[in-house]
Amino acid sequence: MLGRSSESGDLDCWFKRLIVSGGGGKMEGPGDVMAGWKDLPMELLLRVLFPVDDRTVIAASDVCTSWRDALRLGITSISLSWCKYNMNSLVKSLAPKFVKLQVLTLRQNYRPQLEDDAVETVARYCHDLRDLDLSKGLKLSDCSLYALAHGCPHLTKLNISGCEAFSDYALVYLSSCCKNLKNLNLCGCSAAASDRALQYLNLGWCEDISDEGVTNLAVGCPDLRALDLCGCVRITDESVIALANGCPHLRSLGLYYCQNITDRAMYSLANSRARNDAQMWQNSGHDQEGLVNLNISQCTALTPPAVQAVCDSFPGLHTCPGRHSLIISGCLNLTSVHCGCTFQTSRAGGATLAGDA
Repeated sequence: MLGRSSESGDLDCWFKRLIVSGGGGKMEGPGDVMAGWKDLPMELLLRVLFPVDDRTVIAASDVCTSWRDALRLGITSISLSWCKYNMNSLVKSLAPKFVKLQVLTLRQNYRPQLEDDAVETVARYCHDLRDLDLSKGLKLSDCSLYALAHGCPHLTKLNISGCEAFSDYALVYLSSCCKNLKNLNLCGCSAAASDRALQYLNLGWCEDISDEGVTNLAVGCPDLRALDLCGCVRITDESVIALANGCPHLRSLGLYYCQNITDRAMYSLANSRARNDAQMWQNSGHDQEGLVNLNISQCTALTPPAVQAVCDSFPGLHTCPGRHSLIISGCLNLTSVHCGCTFQTSRAGGATLAGDA
């Protein structure tokens, strides 16, 4: 806790004594001396400021060092949508003060003000940010998304509606770095909301996702490359079958803790390779490896023959040390599943022993 505190830590007592003293002067007590408002303990200061609006909080951060330090650690949510002028400068000055922000609303309701350097400052200082609203940021470019990708890895919600300058490349990069990003508003982002941006989707732990949603996704996004469904506990074999049939370019699939997945889904993936081979070979521009990452950890209903069939169908899946791309942790019954490298190593070792003999 920052600032001075009484031995009992009774914040109500502090407040009552402050009122009696009129906000200034020494207050006699067992070991307590408070010169005025600036000496309030952090917890009491935050209790006083909690009901006030964001403008008052910002003003309070400039009262004195102790207040600034208290607010720096205690304030987790701020909205600047009320700001009609100089929002860019205000954001750059506030970001270093409020480093524990988790929610930041920078919606520009009046006119475009925010520029990349302000977002870059937020990314440099506010590493705990979870929810960010940049809507109507007409002056923002890809530089903002790249900065957020590096500085705010815990983002779960991002509103960039109306940000017309963002590209799909920057959005894909952001999604690859911010693994927890689940709520993304792209309304009006004509350049960013492209097929490329929809090739890499993270829906992990979205527990309301059902087979219907995944099936519609498979039909609507046939060029899907990577999909994380980890923790989507409602999906069943029907989702995997829809992906196997509708997304021939799928390279990475996360099914961690999807415990309704059975062997039927695995055989569907294995058979999809044979169905897609002819088409893939006709187009030399496509990667012909198929799946190269599959996470089926905690999918305890699966059996070794079905998973081995998938492993055999996709040479890019590995169980060998240092190349684990078929992840089966938590499935003790799948320890007998091995990629082709294991058998090649065994044969090479056998040939060596024969030569030595």
